[in-house]
Amino acid sequence: MTLVAASVGDGAAGGCRHLAIIMDGNGRWAKAKRLPRIAGHREGVEAVRRVVEAAPGLGLEMLTLYAFSSENWKRPADEVSDLMGLLHHYVKNEIDTLHKNGVRLDFIGDWQALKPDLVRLLAAARDRTSANTGLRLIMALNYGGQGEIVRAARALATDAAANLIAPDDITAEMLEARLDTAGLPPPDAVLRTSGELRLSNFLLWQTAYAEFLVTETLWPDFDGPALATALDEFSRRERRFGGR
Repeated sequence: MTLVAASVGDGAAGGCRHLAIIMDGNGRWAKAKRLPRIAGHREGVEAVRRVVEAAPGLGLEMLTLYAFSSENWKRPADEVSDLMGLLHHYVKNEIDTLHKNGVRLDFIGDWQALKPDLVRLLAAARDRTSANTGLRLIMALNYGGQGEIVRAARALATDAAANLIAPDDITAEMLEARLDTAGLPPPDAVLRTSGELRLSNFLLWQTAYAEFLVTETLWPDFDGPALATALDEFSRRERRFGGR
């Protein structure tokens, strides 16, 4: 796996505790093998399983996966339906294993706007694992970073209009407390597979001082050893958070 480093910024690199992943390349994987796109998405689910299994042993405490963006609704209806079906299948079939392994599952984004039966499944999985103390797995569903910031800004505006806060007193910390990720640490690093060099509206606020890691590996081919390679690259970074 060839990694392209794009460092954004404390002292010693240390280990990565929170990794966010833009899981890219399912369609290209399928096309290269002359298979339908759904085959790439199915293999992508297998890659999720491998990475979630490997993550705790590599020192990760939190893993945030960009599973379905607010822009993905623009895809053909049959592909969106396939993606929703795969999400339902993954959660339904993996929840026992996730719970047994102490994984705490949660979601960010407007996931409660998905179909009611899927929302019930997701909520039940989140509630079942809420007391677990192992890996925290966050799935970004119907998520977009710009929309998230707009929702937070609206919440602050509503409070200001109700004279609960003064506009001049608004701070970055106040906005952050109204994001989907309120109470969660920001990612130490963002990893994107398939070689693309963009955030794609993912965690725009939270990645201000994240390290960026890009691999040419397509997501369906990603696995534990590939994850270890990426985390090893991170460990060699010197993070300064804007300082020298």
